[in-house]
Amino acid sequence: MELQVFKQDGSKVSKVKLNEFVFGIEPHDDAVFRAVQSELTNSRQGTHAAKNRSKVRGGGRKPFKQKGRGVARAGSTRSPLWKGGGTVFGPEPHGYSYKLPKKMKCLARRSVLSHKAKSDAVIVIDELNISVPKTKEFSKILSDLNISEKKVAVLLGEGKDLVFLAGRNLPNVAILEAAHASTYDLIDCDVILIEKSGVEALTEQLMVK
Repeated sequence: MELQVFKQDGSKVSKVKLNEFVFGIEPHDDAVFRAVQSELTNSRQGTHAAKNRSKVRGGGRKPFKQKGRGVARAGSTRSPLWKGGGTVFGPEPHGYSYKLPKKMKCLARRSVLSHKAKSDAVIVIDELNISVPKTKEFSKILSDLNISEKKVAVLLGEGKDLVFLAGRNLPNVAILEAAHASTYDLIDCDVILIEKSGVEALTEQLMVK
């Protein structure tokens, strides 16, 4: 599989050959689902909590004597049966860790990349360089590539602070290093704009059998 390589101004410069094992496999839907589920689940804080009767303020003394009133006995005004009492079986803080094997994570990312490549949703750019961190300059690059109206994941071969600063204010753009792109990052976009060096980095990283 070969893709056209573009310059920042939208002109064609060369072609790049994509590794079939990374960009040309049959997508594995279950691996993609599990990878996305794992990432979203692991991002949960798990700090939800409700106060049980031991944590609710007050209720230290017995509200009334045990016998003689003709009503049910009570030992605290903070019983779950009373207004203002503790919660029974309420949520407790706990972790949501959901770990995936490394090979399944790689399979999921290869599946998404293969699907995007087959759908013509991968654009390879020779190199992405910006001299001044201005959003206007970054927007012009997207316009020249005819993807300014789409949700774009920009994958860089290596970190470039000026590129990040120029594109961080655009709501439809996510900029990250290709080697750090997760399954969710790849699937949560209309188009993947990737540097030629980023293609090499991803290929090297995902060649896990």
